[in-house]
Amino acid sequence: MPAYAAAALLLEALTAALLLALYSAQLSPAILVLGSGYLFSALLIIPWALTFPDVFPKLGLDAQLQSAAFVAAFRRLGFPLFVLAYLALRDRPASRDGSAPATRRMIGAAILIPAALVCLLGWLAIGLHGDLPTFMASPLVATSLWRYVPAAALMLYGVALLWLILRRRTIIDLWLIVVLCAMMIETVLLGYVSAGVRLSLGWWAGRIYGLAASGIVLIVLFVEQVSLHDRLARSMIAERRARANRLTAMEALSASIAHEINQPLASIVTNADAGLRWLGRGASHSDEAQAALQRIVAEGHRAGEVVRSIRSMFSSNTRETVPVAVNDIVTEAVRRCSDELRLSRITMDLDLGSALPNVPAEPVQLEQVVSNLIANAVDAMQDSPADHRMLRITTRKIADGSVAVSVADTGCGIEADLKPDIFKPFVSTKPDGMGMGLMFSRLVVEAHGGRLTMSDNDPRGTILEFVLPAMAETVSHRKEAGHDM
Repeated sequence: MPAYAAAALLLEALTAALLLALYSAQLSPAILVLGSGYLFSALLIIPWALTFPDVFPKLGLDAQLQSAAFVAAFRRLGFPLFVLAYLALRDRPASRDGSAPATRRMIGAAILIPAALVCLLGWLAIGLHGDLPTFMASPLVATSLWRYVPAAALMLYGVALLWLILRRRTIIDLWLIVVLCAMMIETVLLGYVSAGVRLSLGWWAGRIYGLAASGIVLIVLFVEQVSLHDRLARSMIAERRARANRLTAMEALSASIAHEINQPLASIVTNADAGLRWLGRGASHSDEAQAALQRIVAEGHRAGEVVRSIRSMFSSNTRETVPVAVNDIVTEAVRRCSDELRLSRITMDLDLGSALPNVPAEPVQLEQVVSNLIANAVDAMQDSPADHRMLRITTRKIADGSVAVSVADTGCGIEADLKPDIFKPFVSTKPDGMGMGLMFSRLVVEAHGGRLTMSDNDPRGTILEFVLPAMAETVSHRKEAGHDM
């Protein structure tokens, strides 16, 4: 009996805690009442177990024969009343005051009220003595009066069950239907199949059904919490990646705009200086001054056209390139994307070539290229079955001494009409895509003297591969070493 009471208390208390936590996110009064109901039912297990005949005799409680049955009656009838209150409040809007203090006050009230009721019922069960209803004829056998308790409970369960079936709206509603069905079976077993005899086979079967009913909503809430955490993690990763792409795009755009309008601005300054000099020489040179001003106007219009016409002119960073080990870049990019790959249930196949020559590159830009290609592959495989999501990254040296990096996915592939434009600005296969990642990658690769290509994977998916020239010193050194041999 103590083990059963502890298990039931733990299951229902955890369910109440999760429901109250859910209220803090949704501010739904219905969820708050349901959580309070589970807490009320959980706390009543304590006085019920303490007053159960011959379970805790050494505690010295002045419990009478009717005490445990009195508490059990309120537990049996109280929970369905909370469920009915939950159903009545489902259409109520969420609380307008969503501040943390207000939420804490509501949750505090939802905890204190059932706790106070349980304390009152426990005091009555022990203190009323002979004034309690005669539910038990002996420690194990119930009187005919007890039969009204399961009958009333079944009626309340039936009303709540019918209400839920007719107006089911949420996942919690669906699983409450299962809970109520299990609790109705428990009530029938405890009240009728066992003939009201405690510790009989039917009585214990009813208790097992009660534990199952207590655990159903808890399991569902845990699953929902894990699913919500998974979606939140995916959303945060996608948002972080999108923000990084936007910042990279804006940095490249601003650099490109500065570069493109630098010439017309320099021309404007030159013509302005010339115009001032002509005006300083007197009215006889007004034609020359007017011509200089006209050139200023023309250059201003030209600068405006340049700004408006720029789509995605990404210029490489002005920092000097350094010898880079491609395998190190790929490994770091994969490490940074490992959480996203794991959340997307993608199998990673990393095949790094050996003895690859270094390439002259800017490491941060090259790593961003690899990250962009991995991100595109992950997005392409979101709709693929989980057991068919394979990402293969290969590095190798090709015949001319260059280094090739390929990223192959098993996603949906690229539509035929998009293939010619896939590297153009603002072209994307994703509904919410910016269409700048692949263009940025291609511009960076080409700025490093390489090339980025796309091909179909077999049997499905896409292969994106870029090739970078090796360091001239490395290649020439290897050739000389080969001749010496």
